[in-house]
Amino acid sequence: MEQARFAGGVPDADALELADINPFNPHLFREDRWHDHFARLRSEDPVHVNELASAGRYWSITTWDAIREAEADWRSFSSEPSIVLGPPIGTPLPKAIDQIGSFISMDPPEHERQRITVRRSTTPAANKLVEPLIRQRVGDVLDGLPVGNTFNWVQHVSVELTGMMLATLFGIPLEDRSKLLRWSDVATTIPEPGGLVESTAQRRAEFAEMLEYFDVLWEKRRAEPGDDLISMLAHGEATRHMTPLQQVGNLMLLIIGGNDTTRNTMSGSVFAFNEFPEQFAAMRADPTLVDNLPHEIIRWQTPLAYMRRTATADCEFRGRHIKRHDQVLLWYVSANRDATVFDDPDRFDLGRRNANRHLSFGTGIHYCMGARLAELQIKVLWEEILQRNMRVELQAAPTRTFSSFIHGYVDVPVRVIR
Repeated sequence: MEQARFAGGVPDADALELADINPFNPHLFREDRWHDHFARLRSEDPVHVNELASAGRYWSITTWDAIREAEADWRSFSSEPSIVLGPPIGTPLPKAIDQIGSFISMDPPEHERQRITVRRSTTPAANKLVEPLIRQRVGDVLDGLPVGNTFNWVQHVSVELTGMMLATLFGIPLEDRSKLLRWSDVATTIPEPGGLVESTAQRRAEFAEMLEYFDVLWEKRRAEPGDDLISMLAHGEATRHMTPLQQVGNLMLLIIGGNDTTRNTMSGSVFAFNEFPEQFAAMRADPTLVDNLPHEIIRWQTPLAYMRRTATADCEFRGRHIKRHDQVLLWYVSANRDATVFDDPDRFDLGRRNANRHLSFGTGIHYCMGARLAELQIKVLWEEILQRNMRVELQAAPTRTFSSFIHGYVDVPVRVIR
């Protein structure tokens, strides 16, 4: 859906009535003003209700332990029909293209049947095989940077590296990687005049182009399978008879998972090291700290701000009455700043011993399949930066994504010093 409009100029959380705090407001994230809003919800109303004309009533769960409890109870809080806030249940969808789904928006047993089809692409053995290629590409990208000049780290590094990795996983030509990245952006950006996507109609048109591209590729892999994600899905017992919309839904899920999580964490790591320069100095002095870097930066950045669930029946949860079909948002970005779990949670700290308790990858049956691959890519990037004795210096405030789902960056202006 085209999400509701919100006014910019986000006020301090203390200036608002508790009922008026709306964590779905994308300006909170584009203006980096979300911290005190979620802190107040965690403290005063950890199961918080809002209502939007475009979505109906929705709940925000904001504490670490409550999110784990809700995510574990998939019978009460279903992943169907979607993982993002959408129209109220029962609202007719005007176009077939709006009905794209994937196994992340399914519950057992079908969820596991489809998920297992592509799981072998991200096993430790598979990651070990692809690590030399990742390292080579990272080195090539770093060595090609315009040393001493200001450039956008997102486009020159994060997008390049994740795009090449996606092309490898999907078995498509490297020159087509920009298509995958564009479709990922289209799927996760709020349409607005002058924005990356200007209207819902434009989004549908680009999705139709994506559907055609993958339909052709699917048929090719069905006839001549390779060792790639599309071939796995085209020949998997639980996935080979999917409709075209189901096919593209699963492929879109894998694209977004492979692109946005890694890309925005790579970009966020540059911002974090500039906000906390003593952490980069510590890592240069003790390179073994890079081992904990993926856990801590994925916690600190939280590249996907939330996941949605839908109540399957009226229920009581933590003293609140949630009605059947209410949408429930699990705010990972808030859980990862929960001071009852993480000491000094707003601080980026490579020495944090429990950084791996973050919820950025979800928990339970929907734990991210590509978690280890994302961690590997982030670790290799900074190992190669250290190897080259490079410093990446922020030149201006970053421009953030206009989204309440993708917590990321459009522009991180930097200069590399060697």
